[in-house]
Amino acid sequence: MGIILRNRKLILISGLLFILYFATRLYNILDLQMFTDEAIYTRWSQIARFDANWRFISLTDGKQPSFVWINMVIMRLVDDPLLAGRLVSVGAGFVGMVGMFFLGREIFKNSSAGLIAASLYLVYPFTLVYDRMALYESLVAASIIWGILFHVLLIRRRRLDMALVLGMIIGFAVLTKSSGFFLIYLFPLSLLLFDFRQNNRVREFIKWVALAGLSALMAYGFYSVLRLSPFFHIVSEKNGVFVYPFHDWINHPLEFFRGNWNGLTDWLISYSTVPLLIAMFGSLLIGGKKYLREKIFLLLWFVFPFIALAMFGRILYPRFILFMTMPLLVLASFSLTHILENMKNKIVITGAFVLIFGFLVRSDFYVLTDLSRAPIAKADTDQFVNAWPAGGGVREIVSFLREESKDKEIYVATEGTFGSLPTYATEIYLDEVKNIKKRGIWPTESQIPEDLVKKAEKMRVFYVFNDSKEAPPSWPVKLLSKYQKGIGNSYMSIYEVLPSR
Repeated sequence: MGIILRNRKLILISGLLFILYFATRLYNILDLQMFTDEAIYTRWSQIARFDANWRFISLTDGKQPSFVWINMVIMRLVDDPLLAGRLVSVGAGFVGMVGMFFLGREIFKNSSAGLIAASLYLVYPFTLVYDRMALYESLVAASIIWGILFHVLLIRRRRLDMALVLGMIIGFAVLTKSSGFFLIYLFPLSLLLFDFRQNNRVREFIKWVALAGLSALMAYGFYSVLRLSPFFHIVSEKNGVFVYPFHDWINHPLEFFRGNWNGLTDWLISYSTVPLLIAMFGSLLIGGKKYLREKIFLLLWFVFPFIALAMFGRILYPRFILFMTMPLLVLASFSLTHILENMKNKIVITGAFVLIFGFLVRSDFYVLTDLSRAPIAKADTDQFVNAWPAGGGVREIVSFLREESKDKEIYVATEGTFGSLPTYATEIYLDEVKNIKKRGIWPTESQIPEDLVKKAEKMRVFYVFNDSKEAPPSWPVKLLSKYQKGIGNSYMSIYEVLPSR
């Protein structure tokens, strides 16, 4: 009973964070229609769920399978395939928020720092966006958070159980995305937290090296499971699409660095807001030497991956830096904890918290109510809402086709094959509808495929365009509906093919 009373404040705040987390993540979670990548991952999960031979289907596109594996389990419990995928990220985000508490508390030996770190995770627009989408990023962020936590625990305690748990965390991380390998590459950063003044430092150092090696070995053991698939080699090929292999990079080592750096920095600022960034990086200037090594450790966990991506990045998206910002949130929690515990002026304390959280909550409001106008990275609002990868019109077109096929057979052609949003969306939601025959077509020719016109003589035939403003002028088709994507200039449209007679 005494323990409960002493920790009543911690319990109450934790309960509030729990409620607010699921309230913000589940609020209107299906209002945003699926965009292209969500459709791909959802379709993979469907196929893997029903066909054991395709449990490694994501490797066909060079993607690790952990998201697909978890999603195919959730699909057994949730009817809507998109909702199932998004719930994977909701769950991952919750695990990440809990990890932020433990990381903040452990590295700064302060429960307040942990609670503030978890609170920042809760309202951080970057996490709010991705915790509500059927993408890999929330799983990656959660893995990195817990991986860094156990990096700290391992260097401080040097115990076998810590090494074993860390090995499993890293193993899961590398089965989620290749960025999980940073948990191995950045092991040496832990030495910033090693006590070199202890009498038995040589023995303890060797012990840490052995335990860290064990964790890395376990992780590679997990990763080797992918070798069971004949598509394993595609992972490295796909990585080469997004980052320059060293043999290519060496020919132009700094040619793209400045442009990449500017783009990544813009995304960081837009998602983090200036007040929070000041709290993040300003943490190095407050508190004197206390926890200086810990702060440098967290900062370098951001700096090294960020610079590596800027230097080697070939195709970049804002989501690539999500996991890198997690240590920065912990740094910001140090700044706010320092203000809370050392400032005597309540107006200053209130002003600092209102300034930092106010800008974040403002962005959150738009994310939850009107993502198309949210003050976040434009590359994301374009992808998710306003441009051709977005899913505006998917729900309406699927509903229309389902209704049309209730009492008769219809044929549906969609623009695009692999990665095509309308093609995958119809497969996800209409694959089991017996009255619908369908196929994806690419490229779109100036003349309509002849078989579609012939089929139109026997049944209703529809053609769904994803980004084309209108059908080619020579096509014998009639526009039925056109749906604007957010506030952009992209549309999804459905036409009926007219019979030749």
